[in-house]
Amino acid sequence: MTRAGRQTRELQRILVIKLSALGDFVLAFAAVKHIRESHPRAQITLLTTPAYETLARLTPYFDSVQTDGKPDSFGGWLELRSRLKQARYDRVYDLQTSAASARIFHLLAPFPPPWSGIASGCSLPHRNPQRDRMHTLERHADQLKEAGIWPDAPTDPGEAPGPDLSWVQARMAKTGKAKPSGSTRPYVMLIPGGSAHRLDKRWPAARFGELAQAFCAEGYDVLIIGGPQESAIGREIQRMEVRTRDLTGRTDFAGIAAMGSKAALVVGNDTGPLHLAAAAGAPTIVLFSQASDPMLSAPRGHVLVLQSSSLEDLSVAAVAQAANALIAGAAAT
Repeated sequence: MTRAGRQTRELQRILVIKLSALGDFVLAFAAVKHIRESHPRAQITLLTTPAYETLARLTPYFDSVQTDGKPDSFGGWLELRSRLKQARYDRVYDLQTSAASARIFHLLAPFPPPWSGIASGCSLPHRNPQRDRMHTLERHADQLKEAGIWPDAPTDPGEAPGPDLSWVQARMAKTGKAKPSGSTRPYVMLIPGGSAHRLDKRWPAARFGELAQAFCAEGYDVLIIGGPQESAIGREIQRMEVRTRDLTGRTDFAGIAAMGSKAALVVGNDTGPLHLAAAAGAPTIVLFSQASDPMLSAPRGHVLVLQSSSLEDLSVAAVAQAANALIAGAAAT
């Protein structure tokens, strides 16, 4: 056994840092699962932000969840520093690897805990000069390889496994929320929203409305998924097809994943809720513009990527054709 292998079995207190955003948070579950398996007896704490607390507490990976990873005051930073120092972590896995998480590392100077990440001066640095050109899943796998806990990590493009959200379905089933109520018909989930600051990553709402009409005509229930800020989009689609069910603002992250695990198909923009549904096993079509690179961040699984330099140019017919092929392929497996 290697020295690194012996050391990892002795670790008792571990901190994982993952602050945002939802799609990246979901992809990080693949690495977190491996961290948990590598440290089965350790007490693992997640440092995150309030938006992800409920979902994180449902996972089988963390013993505790702390949500003040982005303090908004000087006093908040001092409180975070004091608590992290008192915890005396044996290792930190920084899966955020951003300026925000590097600030936490430097906050713990002059004696920060052993730290896996890219913060200047950390003891377990991810040195790969190509890391910013790697998909999130391969990048995390490579980081854990360099930290000594994943010696055979799959790091070639497309090789790293995606996150497994089967635990969401199992836990939500106990509450009776594993699938939408009101119908026994197969359903399609449409996810038409996304960052309000990145409108170039959104397929036009009217195109989603036309797609909803086609799915309803074929006998599917159509669910519109998104946050409260996307309710106007949901209403626009529902005006075009009154048989749709507008669930914007009415589903939490765990509920979206649970519904995704039973969906006949999911179609949506490159946004966090789509990552949840795809990771839960849904046949998924994700729409990319030139604003982001699917080679770096697309979900994995039963996923088809459709990319256009401008989503304004992506036709309903092209998406419908891809949807029919993906549904037929899912039925055949």
